[in-house]
Amino acid sequence: MDYYDPMKPFQCFAALMALALNAAAQVPAAPATSPPGPRPSALDAALFYEVLLGELSLGAGDPGAGYSLMLDAARKTHDAALFQRAVEIALQSRSGDGALQAARAWQQDQPASRDANRYLLQILVALNRIADTGEPLRAMIAATPAQERSTALAGLPRLYTRTQEKVLAARVVEQALADAARHPLTAAAAWTANGRMRLQAGDPTGALEAAQKAQAIDPQADAPVWLALEMLDGSHPLAEPVVHKYLEGTPRPEVRLAYARVLLDLGRQADALRQLRRITTDTPDLASAWLLLGSLQVQDRQAAEAEKSLHRFLTLAEQQPPSEELQRGRTQAYLALAQLAEQQRNFAAAEAWLNRIENADELVRTQSLRASILAQQGRLDQARQLLQALPARNAEETRLKLMAEVQLLRDNKQPRLAYDLLGEALDRNPGDADLLYERALLAEKIGLFDEMERLLRQLIATKPESQHAYNALGYSLADRNVRLTEARELIRKALALTPNDPFIQDSLGWAEFRLGNSAEALRIFEAAYQAKPDAEIAAHFGEVLWSQGQRERATKIWREGLLLNPENETLTQTLQRLQVRP
Repeated sequence: MDYYDPMKPFQCFAALMALALNAAAQVPAAPATSPPGPRPSALDAALFYEVLLGELSLGAGDPGAGYSLMLDAARKTHDAALFQRAVEIALQSRSGDGALQAARAWQQDQPASRDANRYLLQILVALNRIADTGEPLRAMIAATPAQERSTALAGLPRLYTRTQEKVLAARVVEQALADAARHPLTAAAAWTANGRMRLQAGDPTGALEAAQKAQAIDPQADAPVWLALEMLDGSHPLAEPVVHKYLEGTPRPEVRLAYARVLLDLGRQADALRQLRRITTDTPDLASAWLLLGSLQVQDRQAAEAEKSLHRFLTLAEQQPPSEELQRGRTQAYLALAQLAEQQRNFAAAEAWLNRIENADELVRTQSLRASILAQQGRLDQARQLLQALPARNAEETRLKLMAEVQLLRDNKQPRLAYDLLGEALDRNPGDADLLYERALLAEKIGLFDEMERLLRQLIATKPESQHAYNALGYSLADRNVRLTEARELIRKALALTPNDPFIQDSLGWAEFRLGNSAEALRIFEAAYQAKPDAEIAAHFGEVLWSQGQRERATKIWREGLLLNPENETLTQTLQRLQVRP
């Protein structure tokens, strides 16, 4: 909220004195052939008093009088600063119509003013008068220097983000940008802006078409690629070729890094790793790429490679000016290196890395690792006490504490304790979707299958888009070899919500195998394992290969799985059941 500043009249007085002195020194009015723009000030004594009176009226709690006096003075002097002040007074007093009137008067007085058209455009959008924004938008673009127009066009969609009439806004903007879309210097930016407007209006097909047009005009422009990256959610497969075409040229490493992050969000870890390795080869001084690469390598238990990547990040970080982003990155690297040391049971080294962390926001993660180290030394009760002692200033921090303790109990093969702990939390928050899901998984772990199904069905009823609930229930049925047709349908629903997720593909492959469709199961597992080499997927993939007589390849896949995670229960149980020693 804007508050009246009691010093404003006096600040304005000083500014007006300078304006008056400047006006007194000005030459006579320019001839009619002068270029358009703000005219010389005509602030004589009477107008000076009018402006000052306007500020004093505002200070006295009469914004209407202050606004009227200021706008009158602006019209008489043709001064842009006074027009802007009149607009500001109207906005401060929450008079949208008054602000619009002042902005229109300013634009009519100075039609070529970029600021006047910008203010008018913003006010029209705020008032949801979208149909009226076309003309000031065209005028603002025309008033923008040629070298700045592409940047200005890139920012236009943000202006219309909050409007309810997004379809109309997309149409109005596209009409206003017609000339810019034909000009070689701005065509790519204009079509990208059109694409973003279409995407906001719920027209992804039109947005992709606009991105493709922008790229055809300028293959090296990265703006169309950022738009395509926003559409890479699995439901728009034609967006990815836009990214690939750009990467064939001389891409900015930041764009390739963003693509890697999107691939991770899609569960395509192998593809993401390929992109990160390419970045760290082509641009070895990009610190953030090394950090992300190292973090993924820790997850994949590639200890030597991860340690090298994380140390490379820390070395590069030392060479850059301090920043909050770098500090957060260091914290992430210290946590990852501590996790690596923990995996190798080098608890002293893990504690040394944890001691370097100064970021209080990472206290839960830091203490969770310390608790894990204690538990591995047989001190589970002390580990739990460490987590329970964490401060919790709000509901989110309380949740983080709870989930950290649940994870600790799960990792240390205490599913019943974790199940009971979540039950207490659900008593306090009965409809919490995350708690329902976690307790359902633990119910299955301790053999309470009916309870697991009840919890997952409750979650699906309240949150129909929960792909994890569909997948968990479908996989449980398939794994127990019951209601297999229903299991497959549940998993297919999950996959429809998150296409190409390798873990959901793994569930579907297992259901197909249980149904006797070994060829289809093999096809699914091939794709899932290629996208995400994982011990759980390796267990299922290997078993299908083993059942088909491909025992050499099955053994190879199982060996790879053991290298990824030698403690994976599904894999170790599969090998015991089949009496295989790979």
